[in-house]
Amino acid sequence: MRKVRIDIEYDGTEFSGWQRQSAGISTVQGAIESVLGRILQEEIGIDGAGRTDRGVHARGQTASFSTASAMQLSRLMHSANSLLPDSVRLTAIREVPAEFHARFSALSREYRYFLIEKPSAIDGRFAGCSRTKPDLAAMNRLAALLPGTHDFASFAKDDPHLNSTLCTVFSAGWYRYGRFMVFRITANRFLRSMVRFLVAGMVEAGTGRVPEDEFGSMLAGAPRSIRMVPADASGLFLWKVGYEEDNG
Repeated sequence: MRKVRIDIEYDGTEFSGWQRQSAGISTVQGAIESVLGRILQEEIGIDGAGRTDRGVHARGQTASFSTASAMQLSRLMHSANSLLPDSVRLTAIREVPAEFHARFSALSREYRYFLIEKPSAIDGRFAGCSRTKPDLAAMNRLAALLPGTHDFASFAKDDPHLNSTLCTVFSAGWYRYGRFMVFRITANRFLRSMVRFLVAGMVEAGTGRVPEDEFGSMLAGAPRSIRMVPADASGLFLWKVGYEEDNG
């Protein structure tokens, strides 16, 4: 058996998220497993580094799987990209040690959120919209509170299966990129919809609808005291997953 790592980019607009679901529901994992199984003529199950929600995109998702096939990996990648929908592409492939696991071997994950101020028929596919001009300096003051280990329970959807809601953020901040405001955050792990809730909270503070200290209180462990809807999935990208082998 060989262990194989694949790096993937995808437009998540038409998918019901990353994770495989029941028959008839289109997911990124399901699409890739189906194509790999067809090419390799064996049942393939892939493990992803992150489980992106419905409508979320990826520039740098990583997955791993085991195969008994001796097929040349460059041929496998070419064949897979020929059969996958245009919204999914394998961008790299390599053989890795047997103990490698795309999820559990990951040291960090980076997400980026793209935000526009006015609705756009074109940009709206890959960006959320604030419908007003938020204060970027205010949002960066809140982003500066994020590095470190915090309980992000107030910035995530409830998940009874989680043993811990603690996450360690390595860096976070907003910057302008052309017509977009971009939030970049890197952490060891993320809770479900965590980035989208963080973005929503910072935008609400940046438009003056929520006091900045309210955001800080939630980050300090206070329960969510305001009604907060996560930012649109369309603006979120899993940008990069970090591994020890990539630093060698």
